[in-house]
Amino acid sequence: MVETKRITSYKPPSFDAHSRARIRSIRHVPSADLLWAEEEVLGPNVESRKTLLELAKMTNNAYVTPEDSAWYKLSGNWTHDYKFGWEPDTHGFRGYVFATPDNSTVVLSIKGTSAGLFGSGGPTAKKDKINDNLLFSCCCAHIDWTWTTVCGCYRGGWKCNQDCLEAALIEDSLFYPIGTNLYNNLTYMYPESNIWIIGHSLGGALASLIGVTFGTPVVAFESPGEKRASQLLHLPSPPSTHHVTHVYHTADPIAMGTCNGILSSCALSGYAMETRCHLGKSIVYDTVSNLTWSVDIRTHGIVSVIDNLLSKPWLPSQEVGREVPIAEPETDCVDCYSWEYGDFPA
Repeated sequence: MVETKRITSYKPPSFDAHSRARIRSIRHVPSADLLWAEEEVLGPNVESRKTLLELAKMTNNAYVTPEDSAWYKLSGNWTHDYKFGWEPDTHGFRGYVFATPDNSTVVLSIKGTSAGLFGSGGPTAKKDKINDNLLFSCCCAHIDWTWTTVCGCYRGGWKCNQDCLEAALIEDSLFYPIGTNLYNNLTYMYPESNIWIIGHSLGGALASLIGVTFGTPVVAFESPGEKRASQLLHLPSPPSTHHVTHVYHTADPIAMGTCNGILSSCALSGYAMETRCHLGKSIVYDTVSNLTWSVDIRTHGIVSVIDNLLSKPWLPSQEVGREVPIAEPETDCVDCYSWEYGDFPA
């Protein structure tokens, strides 16, 4: 079963107030700080290996149907009656809502990227790729002259038009507003429930962005760095984002921010995964040093994390009386340091 723990989070006065503050920031209009409410909420105990394992299985299940052999059976009596994005004509934001039998805890599980590079492809692959390249590249997924970029903000050399880039991300980042609408619907459907958000890869980054918006506990697995995207989206920054927990390992070049350059696995498949800085705190498994794993795109999948990492005790933590590595904020992390951003003419 999933263990819980009281954690501190910061919630905006309302989603409307959050949206107004965000719009003022987008327009570069000075705005009074949001009156964030500090609250103690019941979140997952991220110091428990079995809790992380159960949540990781839920993130895997966001990719498949219950009839699929890849579906993990969950401990306890979690329901998964509410699914979203699975209609034949829906090609994007997808996953499930899991709940305890009494609906006291509700978990929104968001699917990550469906593409040949990361797993199996599918109808969501095209929009997944657009979101990946908008959210996690430094400038419109510009890699070299052979690429078709996802926005027209590149200005030559290492220069990028900042206003253009922000506008493109806000207008074309398709999944974030869908996620906030879904979360608002969940709070209406489950007004008395503890709601958590989880996801893998792109799904984990989206979980974090939505969780920072609403002050909701988040666990994200093998997520690309989403801190820069939160800034470009002009999300109001709460006093702390420590209710967001990232879980990843050092052999995953996407989570580590090293799957870049024109000869990388990501670039060869048309992805510009250039960011590495994460919000909140990160639980980092050093699989390169401790398990001699090679840095390889194939270790990015959630099944690898479930079967080869979380399903067994982590000896380096056990030796110091813990179940998992310590969750720590990523200090002194800088994204896209080679780039220059400003008001460069087209």
